[in-house]
This record gives sequence, C-alpha cells and structure tokens, in this order.
Amino acid sequence: MSEQNQQIKLAKRPEGTPTKEHFDIVDIPINDPNDGEVLIKTVYLSVDPYMRGRMSAGKSYVKPFEVDKPINGTIVGEVVTSKSDSFSKGDFVRGMFPWQRYNVVSASHVEKIDPSIAPLTAYLSVLGMTGLTAYFGLLDIGQPKEGETVVVSAAAGAVGSAVGQIAKIKGAKVVGIAGTDEKIDYLESQLGFDKAVNYKAANFKQQLKEACPNGVDVYFDNVGGTVTDNVLSLLNDFARVPLCGAISTYNLKPGEDHGPSILPKILKTRTTIKGFIVSDYQEQFPEAIKDLANWIAEDKLQYEVTTIDGFENTPTAFLNLFEGKNKGKQLVKVSEASS
Repeated sequence: MSEQNQQIKLAKRPEGTPTKEHFDIVDIPINDPNDGEVLIKTVYLSVDPYMRGRMSAGKSYVKPFEVDKPINGTIVGEVVTSKSDSFSKGDFVRGMFPWQRYNVVSASHVEKIDPSIAPLTAYLSVLGMTGLTAYFGLLDIGQPKEGETVVVSAAAGAVGSAVGQIAKIKGAKVVGIAGTDEKIDYLESQLGFDKAVNYKAANFKQQLKEACPNGVDVYFDNVGGTVTDNVLSLLNDFARVPLCGAISTYNLKPGEDHGPSILPKILKTRTTIKGFIVSDYQEQFPEAIKDLANWIAEDKLQYEVTTIDGFENTPTAFLNLFEGKNKGKQLVKVSEASS
C-alpha cells in the first residue's frame, strides 16, 4: 500500500501529569494479513482516563503499558483486506488494538458493527465501554429508586452524561457536577438533569447542598478528591456509591495527599461503596446494549462526542481529558471511512 503506517508508543513513564514528551510517534510498515487475519484501517480511536493508570508501573486491574511499546485502546475501523471468512472488505469493526493507523489482527479479536443502527462514534461511546460502564455501575451498584436523589460527578463526560439520563429514566432526581457554565447549561437544558452545579464555584459546597435538600441516595463517582468529599458529607443512610473513577487523583505524585478519610461517614450512614470494572459484566453486555439502543431510539438517551482530527493529535486528545476540555466522549478521527 502507498499510505504510511504510524504507531504511538509510550516513550517513558510519567510522574505527575503526562505531557507530549511521554509519547513517541514512529513510522512502521503496513503488513499483509495471514490466513484468519484482517487488515484494519483506523477510522476513530478512543482516549480514556483509565489509560493514565496503565502508563504507570504499579499493579492494577489491567497490565501496564510497556515503555517503548505501542499504547492500545478501543478502535473503530474499516476492513481493508480480509483473509477470514467472517469479514469482508468494507466491513466496519471494533476492537482493542494498538494506536496505529493500520492494524493486522486475528479475526477472532474483532467485532463487526452496523453503521445503519447507529453512527460509528456511538460504538465508542454510548454503545461502547462508556455506555456500558454507566449502565452497570448505576443499575447494579447504585440501584436508584423512583424519587431518590442521584448525584453524578464529571457529569458532562461520556460516562457521567449517560448515568444521569439513565437515572432519569428510572425516575430519580438527578444532580450533575461539572466544571464550566457551558457544561452546566448542557446538563440542565439538553440532557434534562434536575440541577447541575459548578465545582469551581467559590460557594460550590453550598450550591451542592441546596441542590440536594433531601440528601444524596446514590453518588456515581468519576473524580474522587475534594468534589467527592463534599458529596459524601450529604449521604443519606443506606446510600450507594458506585466508584467508577478518580480522575482528580490520577496525576498525583507518590506521597501527595489524596484527601481526608471517609470511613467515619461511611460507617454512620451504612453506605455501600463499591469499585467496579465494566469487564466484570461482560456476559451481560448484549442485554445492556439492547436497552441502550432502545433508549436512543426512543429519544430518552442522548450522547455527545468531542472529536479531534488527525492521528498525530492523539496525545493532545488524551491530555485534554485531564483539563476537562471534552464534552461527552473524547475521540480522535484518524481517517475517512471509504464506504
């Protein structure tokens, strides 16, 4: 092929906030697939906060990225060449692949997707890991009941925005937390949140208390840190806290303070707090995707994507996550689909 392939590698492990120097973009060849393999052109790739943890060497729920090896993540692409009976040229697919313009992978690691059901971007957002994370974290752990108050941090992000809308579908009162006036308006005016508050406001704690006059029954936590400390102070007895992420702490250096202990409050309110990983629910994915797709079709569930064009801008898109520049799911558009 005449086009050039490129790959993004982890250049070195960051301490604190990553910068562009922690990524290395290199030219590599485009290989031909062998029997049972497909050559995939990347159309969109996903950048996600959990990837920051994989850039560090510490033990976690998933293996760290290796230095001088490609970073990988969820990609939607188009089959260019197939040597598998399961796929044809022009098929659109999804999978966990290295950050490359082109990938040769086993057909067994590829999932076919249908762009006639939903746009390609939906398969990396509301019909992908973020939508599934919102679905299972809220409904299995949070278990919101009609009339209860659900608070969501990072509420304008890909997971948080879905959480709030699903909670509304279940009849809860929903309060979102975000960091700009634009996002506050988006949550209230477009997504139907009952109230949204800006955590950067000088009187954030008071605004949050006024938004939750009956306390908090479910807190879907995406951020950790001082935002979470303020929400936890409002927990009702027998509250539930799905612990999805702690983006405010991901770039702390070793030994830096993670905030005060929450244990006395958890004990007094008999709160259930549970961390989870969406892959825990893998066997239930088909049922969840069916529900999510139905809610989209019924106009009960909206989603937003923030797209940056250009494979070379992938590090910028990733770093933007930690500055709250994205609304909804942050994606990189690598190429145009040819069909």
